Amino acid sequence: MRRVLLDITPLRESRPYRYLYLGTVTSGIGAQLATTAIALQIYDLTGSSFAVGLVGLYALVPIVVLGLYGGAVLDTHDRRTVALVGGVLLWVTGGLNVLQAVLGNTEVWVLYALVALHSAGFAVIGPARSSIYPRILPLEQLPAANALNVTSMNISMTVGPLLAGVIVQFGGYVTAYSLDVILFTAAMLGIWTLPPIRPEQSGPAKVPGLSSVLDGLTFLATRPNVRMTFLADFCAMILAQPRALFPAIAIVALAGGAATVGILAAALAVGAVVAMLFSGPLGTVIHQGRAVVWSVVAWGACIVLVGLAVLGSGRLFGPGTALVLACLGLAAAGAADSVSSVFRNTILQSATPDHLRGRLQGIFVVVVAGGPRLGELLSGTVAGAWTEWGALVLGGVACIIAMLLLARAQRGFLAYDARDPQP
Repeated sequence: MRRVLLDITPLRESRPYRYLYLGTVTSGIGAQLATTAIALQIYDLTGSSFAVGLVGLYALVPIVVLGLYGGAVLDTHDRRTVALVGGVLLWVTGGLNVLQAVLGNTEVWVLYALVALHSAGFAVIGPARSSIYPRILPLEQLPAANALNVTSMNISMTVGPLLAGVIVQFGGYVTAYSLDVILFTAAMLGIWTLPPIRPEQSGPAKVPGLSSVLDGLTFLATRPNVRMTFLADFCAMILAQPRALFPAIAIVALAGGAATVGILAAALAVGAVVAMLFSGPLGTVIHQGRAVVWSVVAWGACIVLVGLAVLGSGRLFGPGTALVLACLGLAAAGAADSVSSVFRNTILQSATPDHLRGRLQGIFVVVVAGGPRLGELLSGTVAGAWTEWGALVLGGVACIIAMLLLARAQRGFLAYDARDPQP
């Protein structure tokens, strides 16, 4: 009988993965809670979607620098130790978030600085965790593990923003940031229980630096299938990223408040979670490149529909109807993105040799985390110059066109065979 529901074999059979996964779920909820709270706090202080979009710029630089360098470190050092270092930095950042809220901070630059510090920690811990999975799981379990990871991320993105909206509205920023610190404890415990995981070397280990980073970039530049996983994510996350627009959409177009922001953010994740609950057949997909292309195209189309729902609010129907339509569009977009994410991760992990895996995961974090930050800046800029609905429609159309052009230029990606993973 063909499996339909989410495959939990990695959780059943691998104790290290199980502990790491549980820590990732709980800490992810806290991270999304804090991210939403920061967006709300910035919007409270400035009333500007552009100011919220600037969060992407301040997050991008540490992600790029430490994502690339941290990946090189992962290919020469114990990956568990590196993950713990990144975790400590995130823990400290959470404590500083609490402190600025307790002191009644009204300076937006303080929040931008804390966003940059958080991004630095994430740029270390993110690729560390991703490069650990292929070492604690057999190759055939990677699609299932990636589906589980996408599920955990989107559970976090569902629960975290909803919690943030309710807690900020009724308990304030101090309570929201404090809960993030508490939840992150589980992530530290999950990493602590791992055994040492040193990289496998095919030759003499290089000292982390520019040369080793360039080796990873050279591998990426000369491996078209791996490269396309990055370019596909750029199409979706830079050209059609809606998150920076949620505060303005919720408050201005939908006549809501902080809780409405949480609902919009959670809608994306709800769609992804539902898709992953029925992700069993993904493990049987052979042409994973095709799945990535069509998933990204579907993401762009859904963002266009969200923009049209926002445009219609107060013109064709009431704010309540607009909210429902926007949430349906966001849920469908989240489902499409989750499928894309499963296959992009699987292609990268399967087609990259272990001695380069840390560097490629570092680059992956730059793309996956930095891309949305650039997207937030772009969408916030377009919305500031035009409208929120216009930024959504324009971004969705651009995403579709860019992905189809890339697929036409790189036809080999459409033929990628999971039975013989070639980079």
